[in-house]
Amino acid sequence: METLVKRNGFFPSVNTLFDDIFSKEVFDWTDKNFSSIGTNLPSVNLKETENKLEVELAAPGLKKEDFKIEIDNNMLMISSEKKEEKEETRKKDNYVRKEFNYQSFCRSFSLPEYIDENKIEASYKDGILHVEIGKKDGVMKKKHKTITIK
Repeated sequence: METLVKRNGFFPSVNTLFDDIFSKEVFDWTDKNFSSIGTNLPSVNLKETENKLEVELAAPGLKKEDFKIEIDNNMLMISSEKKEEKEETRKKDNYVRKEFNYQSFCRSFSLPEYIDENKIEASYKDGILHVEIGKKDGVMKKKHKTITIK
């Protein structure tokens, strides 16, 4: 939990910098110092209709070739790996700049027994990966039941 601190100092920005550096727990390996929305994990919308399951995964900046979609033992796995390297050189200034970037993620979803693995379609448009999984014909979903708490 953060505390409120009134800062009085001749150089408030320097004091703030030192306070921020030394007030952080350097050896705290929990994720409380990071974004709670999972900045590297794409957001997903799941929807079930009468005939299919729909998955929408927000992954802007990727291409359809960057995705790998698999189903194994009623588990849907959507993953991506993307590597980029850029190099810039200028011999007259003895200048070299090399940058690289690596992105990867994997999202897994347990699928119900009534899906049909032969009725799967995927498309990627405007930064959204759409995956539709059809249901088996004649298989009814179990009815929704509300449990009363005693």
